Amino acid sequence: MLFIFLASFVCCKTEKDAEKSAEDAIDTTAFEARITINENDLALQPEAREYALGWVEFITAQNEMEKLKNSTVNDVMNNAGAISQIMGSLKTSIPDSLKSVPVEARLNVVDTKARLLNQYSAKQEPDAEVIMTTARELHTEFNNLKLQMNEIFLKSLEDFEKELDEFEQNEKEQDSATGNF
Repeated sequence: MLFIFLASFVCCKTEKDAEKSAEDAIDTTAFEARITINENDLALQPEAREYALGWVEFITAQNEMEKLKNSTVNDVMNNAGAISQIMGSLKTSIPDSLKSVPVEARLNVVDTKARLLNQYSAKQEPDAEVIMTTARELHTEFNNLKLQMNEIFLKSLEDFEKELDEFEQNEKEQDSATGNF
């Protein structure tokens, strides 16, 4: 009787170990998956790029966003602390020329996403899908930051009208100057 009990106990234990090994294999695969980012990087307009090139923290953050595209979930988990620090310093180092409510709001969102990524990565039992989703969201929010940076330098409708008026005035002056000869 004792032998039958021990045999059934060992069989159950072996079955549970096999299930656990299968789960671990699935988890390992999930953490080795590449992060797929389907959206293109938003390009900065020349004026915004000029300011961004002088902003070391922005360049560092841009490089981290590039690295995300070729990373696995494990890579992102291992680098999440650094990403969080980089985005935090990006937020606190904004140049005066780029300070605006929309840009600062985007910086807050980018910083929050980076902190969430770090938090999810540091969990006792991290979820690969949540980390992958958050990494994609961070990339999207960084693009939104660049969009807001571009918009600082877009001319308003009034600026375009003023420029058009000046152009038309110059044309009239040139026409009248050539007509006098």
